Amino acid sequence: MIFPLQLGIPGGPELLLIVAVVVLLFGASKLPKLARSMGSATGEFKKGRQEVEEELEDMQGDSGEDVATEADADVATEADTEGSNV
Repeated sequence: MIFPLQLGIPGGPELLLIVAVVVLLFGASKLPKLARSMGSATGEFKKGRQEVEEELEDMQGDSGEDVATEADADVATEADTEGSNV
């Protein structure tokens, strides 16, 4: 048995058939408008994803600074406690 390496990925003839069906469904005059709307939707998605990633990075940066500050405070407190016992 021969198994194709790229399962589910359409090749040349399949892509031509898909394009023909899309042209028949939407008509040649509506395709540019459809392509523009898909492009703008993709752009909006990327913009939203970038904003979320920036917020997550900001949150991680803030929490990392807080942890470092708390660790420094704990070390200072331990040093003060040890110094008073001696």
